[in-house]
Amino acid sequence: MYKKQKRSFGKKRSFNKKQGGRKEKSGKPFSKYIKSSKFVNKSEQNKEVYVSENKFIDFDIDKKLKENISKKGYETPTEIQDKTIPLILEGKDVIGVANTGTGKTGAFLLPLIDKVFKNKKQKVFIITPTRELAFQINEELFSLTKDMNIRSVVCIGGSNMFNQVKKIKENPSFVIGTPGRLKDLVMRKKLSIKAFSNIVIDEADRMLDMGFLDDVRFLTNELCDARQSLLFSATISPEIEKVINSFSKDPVKVSVKTRETAENVDQDIVRTNSSKEKIEKLCKFLENKKEFKKVLIFGRTRRGVENLSRDLNKKGLTAVSIHGDKTQAKRQQALSLFKKGGVQSLVATDVAARGLDIDNVSHVINFDVPATYDDYIHRIGRTGRGDKTGIALTFV
Repeated sequence: MYKKQKRSFGKKRSFNKKQGGRKEKSGKPFSKYIKSSKFVNKSEQNKEVYVSENKFIDFDIDKKLKENISKKGYETPTEIQDKTIPLILEGKDVIGVANTGTGKTGAFLLPLIDKVFKNKKQKVFIITPTRELAFQINEELFSLTKDMNIRSVVCIGGSNMFNQVKKIKENPSFVIGTPGRLKDLVMRKKLSIKAFSNIVIDEADRMLDMGFLDDVRFLTNELCDARQSLLFSATISPEIEKVINSFSKDPVKVSVKTRETAENVDQDIVRTNSSKEKIEKLCKFLENKKEFKKVLIFGRTRRGVENLSRDLNKKGLTAVSIHGDKTQAKRQQALSLFKKGGVQSLVATDVAARGLDIDNVSHVINFDVPATYDDYIHRIGRTGRGDKTGIALTFV
C-alpha cells in the first residue's frame, strides 16, 4: 500500500505535553515540496541523541511540584525544557524555538507553577492561538498542580463569557486564552491584566498566520512593565521579531530546532486517480484497525471535513469531526471522544494542526493536500511525538 521508511527514535521518558481566528496563508506552496525528492528521505538515520544535563529532580523547584511530575512518570526533560527552565527560574526573558511536539508547554509551565506556588501574588497570562490549545495547556496545568491550590481560567471565544467572568472574579493565578476573547474581556473591563507580572505567548508563529498580532500587541501594552516575558514558537519570522522586541527586555534566545519535521515520523504519499478511488483507499486503510489504531485525518474545508466524517460512519467506520462551524462544546466533545479511544478517526481542518497533543496517534492522513509546507509540518507533527513513532500519509 505504501512504503515504510527507517525510523529514528527519540529519547524515552521525556515530558513533552503541551497546540479561532482570521487565517492568512503564507509560506512555500506544498506542491513544490511534494514534487521534490526530499519528501521520501526525511529521516535522519544517524541523528545525535540529546543527553540532558538535568533531571527534573535537579531543578530548583518545590518538592510538591517534583512529586507531581514524578507521578506523571516524567524523569528527564526534553532539550528545550533542559535549556530554558533554568533561565526562566532565574527570572530571565526567554525566546524558545523548537519543533512541534518537543515539550514547549512544559518548558514554560513548570517554572511558572513553581513561581506562583512560592509567591501567591504572582499571576501568569498565557496567550494561545487556538481554543483547543488553551484547553490543553489548562489540562496540563491542572495535572501538574494537584494539591497545590493553584486556580486558573480559560478565556476563549465560542464559550459562555459569563462563566469566564465569574472565574476571573475568583482571582485565578493563571489566565489562559485566545487573543480575541482576552482583548474583549479587557476592553469590557471584565479583566484587568495590569497586575500580571508574567506573560507567555505560545505558538507565536501561528498568531501571525491567523492574523492575531495586533490583538497580541494590544494585550502586551496593557501589562505592567515589570514582568517576565516568555515567547515560544516553532519559527521566528521578522514580524515575530518585532513583537519580541516590543514586549521583552534583553531576552535569551534558545533554539533547539534541528530539522523541519519530527525524526519519528515516516512519510509517504498515496496516489489516486479519482475522488472515488481516494475514499476507497482511505476506507481500506481504516479497515485495518490493528495498524490504523488512532488516525487524524486532515481536510481542506469545513464542509469537506463534515462530509468525510459522515461518509466514514456510513461505511461502518467510527469517526468524528472538528472544524470552525462547530460550537466549542461540540469540538471539545469530539476531541475528548477521540482522545479516549471512543472512535478510530478524527477528521479535522487545520484548526487542529497546531498545539494539540493527543497521545498515541498512529497515523496522520492528509486526505486533502495542505496549502503550504508549513501547514504540512504542523499536521504531521500530531504523530510521532516524544519517544513514539508515527506514520504520515498524503493523498495526491
